[in-house]
Amino acid sequence: MIAYHDAVNVLAIGAHPDDIEFGCGGTLTKYAQKGHGVYLFVTSDGGQGGDGPVRRREQEEAAVILGVRHVFWGGYDDTEIPLNRELIARVEAVIREIRPSMIFVNFADDTHQDHRHLAQAVTSATRYVPNFLYYEGPSTQNFVPNCFADIAKVLDRKLAALEAHRSQVSKTNIEDLTILELAVSSANFRGIQARVKYAEAFHSVRLLLDS
Repeated sequence: MIAYHDAVNVLAIGAHPDDIEFGCGGTLTKYAQKGHGVYLFVTSDGGQGGDGPVRRREQEEAAVILGVRHVFWGGYDDTEIPLNRELIARVEAVIREIRPSMIFVNFADDTHQDHRHLAQAVTSATRYVPNFLYYEGPSTQNFVPNCFADIAKVLDRKLAALEAHRSQVSKTNIEDLTILELAVSSANFRGIQARVKYAEAFHSVRLLLDS
C-alpha cells in the first residue's frame, strides 16, 4: 500500500455490491483511517443475485463501515454490464469529479462477464491515472499478484463490511462455506505470500511509488 504524506482521493470500482469489499476492503479501510478520501463506483445493484434495492442498502451500510465518503451507482442491469463507450464515459465522469490518485477494479480474467467488461472499460478510462490496480474476487482466474497490502489490523473491519451484505453471505456456491470464511482464507493465503498474517493481493497496471 502506498503511503501518501498528503490526503488524496482513492476510487474503488466494482461490478456488483460486495465485489469491492472482498477485493480491497481492508486496503480501503487503511486509506480512510489515514484521512484519505475513499469513494466507490458500483456499476449494478446485483439484482440477478438478489433484491436490487436490498443490495443497494447493504452496499451503503458496508461503505459506512469502511469509511467511504460516497458511493456512485452506475445503474446498469446485473449480468448485462456492457463493454462500450458509454461505460467508459461514465467512469471518466466519476474520475473527473473526484480526481483519484489511486484506482482499484475487478481483475479482467474472470468467469463473470460483468467483471470482464468492467475491467476492460476501466482500463481505458484510467489511462491517465498514475496508480491503477486490479483486485481479485471469488470468480477471478489466473490472478498473479505483484503487490500486497497488510490488512491484519483491519481484517475485522473488512469482515464487518462483508457481513453487511447479509443477503449474500452464504451465496458462495460452495457447500458450508460463507463469504466471510472465504475472505479469511484468501487473506491468509495472500498473507503467506507477502510474509505477513493477512493480506490483500493486487496486480498493478501502474504503480507510482511515493518516495
